[in-house]
Amino acid sequence: MLNDLKEKMYELLSQYERLKEEVAKPEVYQDAERVKSVSKRLRELEKVVDLFRQYQSIEKEIDEYRAIIGSDDDEELIEIARQGLDEAEEKLTKTEEELRYALVPADPYEDRNVIMEIRAGTGGDEATLFAGELFRMYERYATENGYKVRVLSSHESEVGGFKEIIFSVEGKGAFSRLKHESGVHRVQRVPVTESSGRIHTSAVTVAVLPEAEEVEVDIKSEDIEVDVFRASGPGGQHVNVTDSAVRITHLPTGIVVSCQDERSQHQNRAKAMSILRARLLDLRQREQMEERASKRRDQIKTGDRSERVRTYNFPQNRVTDHRINLTLYSLDSILAGDLDPLIEPLIIEDRKRKMEEAME
Repeated sequence: MLNDLKEKMYELLSQYERLKEEVAKPEVYQDAERVKSVSKRLRELEKVVDLFRQYQSIEKEIDEYRAIIGSDDDEELIEIARQGLDEAEEKLTKTEEELRYALVPADPYEDRNVIMEIRAGTGGDEATLFAGELFRMYERYATENGYKVRVLSSHESEVGGFKEIIFSVEGKGAFSRLKHESGVHRVQRVPVTESSGRIHTSAVTVAVLPEAEEVEVDIKSEDIEVDVFRASGPGGQHVNVTDSAVRITHLPTGIVVSCQDERSQHQNRAKAMSILRARLLDLRQREQMEERASKRRDQIKTGDRSERVRTYNFPQNRVTDHRINLTLYSLDSILAGDLDPLIEPLIIEDRKRKMEEAME
């Protein structure tokens, strides 16, 4: 594996030197796009190249210490060399890890706000109740981490849960912390209405979308159909008798977004457009991912929302994340917003997978 890393690094070092030579030529400045592209790639490579040169310097240091240990008769000098060798080998291991991580391409959406969508699936009322618990779990987690939560759209159920709730989590790095929550979340427990004490299984779907900027997703006016209607629901505080609710249909994709939580049609339209942009950006991302996966032949697990990602078992106070085979017996604290014991291992696993991809 180390030889693979070195081979990759020499390849990138060669590319870096070629691009430096290219950008130094006066004629290249006649092509503004090429200058921009080369300069961007040089900036991306600079950190990796600096780390590799540091790695090579430590390797040279190790060779010198080994030479002293193998050829000198001065015991005191040999002992100093041994101590230096231990320190240098430790530095080399650390630098190698940094190099592998530096090879992972940065996620352009890492620092974005997110739009999260929670929908009750199989399980009727029980699923809607669990959708409400998941929303409160993410809300608590967000608050603990200094993020702001804003509900964009919600459809309550008659029992106090949510058939669907869409909300934004705003703050630097929100997407990087929450992106692995996408998927099917399954709950196993005895519903309060179950007299026989039998455990039921219900499912809730979570989607995590990076908030899209207007310049990223161009929505043409002729591509959307906007309908206004009277807000309705189980007696929510904003339900009124004016046509303030908005439904937007994106004709090319068939994506439909409805918002009715605000009193003003203008506010509901703005929220609906924000959700639509996020969904269109997510669609583009997934199409690109699927294209890459088909080229690689082996489909990578990506937290696709059709995939069962986690099971919450109430009788055993157990949470299992099926993607990384992680089981924790702390369901109560997790639902209270202590999500880091689940999120951190997922981030580490994702980083490991991306390192492997970068080496290919």
